[in-house]
Amino acid sequence: MIMNSGIPLEFYLVLATVMFFTGIYGFLTRRNLITMLMSVELILNSVNINFMAFNRFLFPGKLEGHFFSLFVIAVAAAEAAVAIAIIINIYRRFTTINVEDVNQMKY
Repeated sequence: MIMNSGIPLEFYLVLATVMFFTGIYGFLTRRNLITMLMSVELILNSVNINFMAFNRFLFPGKLEGHFFSLFVIAVAAAEAAVAIAIIINIYRRFTTINVEDVNQMKY
């Protein structure tokens, strides 16, 4: 049997909520592609915290939350690799990574 750590579920949810809305704020206000990518990663990590917290408190001893978190991490790694490749190509073409300066997407 897994022992409870003594940290209530609400603390995990508050942390995940702060991370989620910080990521949303960063994504909507920043114009640099790298910081926008970091904001998306922050959002995905807040979802992982929710998966792990709910798994611990609702289904102790089971691994459903862990598997969902591993799936989200794998998707985030693939997303980051593709996004960085796109950002490198944009920088080579326009010599900037600001969203406002990239106004056309051609081959």
